[in-house]
Amino acid sequence: MSTDPRAGEAGQYVDSEILQDLLSIRSSIDNIDAALVHLLAERFKATQRVGVLKAKHRLPPADPGREKAQIARLKQLAQDAQLDPDFAEKFLNFIIEEVIRHHQAISETSGGEPDPNAPFDWADHQ
Repeated sequence: MSTDPRAGEAGQYVDSEILQDLLSIRSSIDNIDAALVHLLAERFKATQRVGVLKAKHRLPPADPGREKAQIARLKQLAQDAQLDPDFAEKFLNFIIEEVIRHHQAISETSGGEPDPNAPFDWADHQ
């Protein structure tokens, strides 16, 4: 039985060799999760710049043609990576919805300039 908090409940039920394998895999998952967060932050920083440009030039927050192309591209990438393409589509749709919402806010509240007093929201940075 392990007292390592990273083991979770499994530490009570498996021998130490299996537990070490489990902890190693979980460590990899934790590293991947951290990388995903940082990549999403970078993506949202770029899309905030897109939102500012759209607002300055009075472009609509949504771009259905671009969104459709991005979804198709991401679904193909997912399929190539042996990831469920429907999951990839849902994930991108969630991001797109947040981006559009924040592009609308940029356009409506600041004439194209992000509000420096607004709280940070990762979705502002798509």
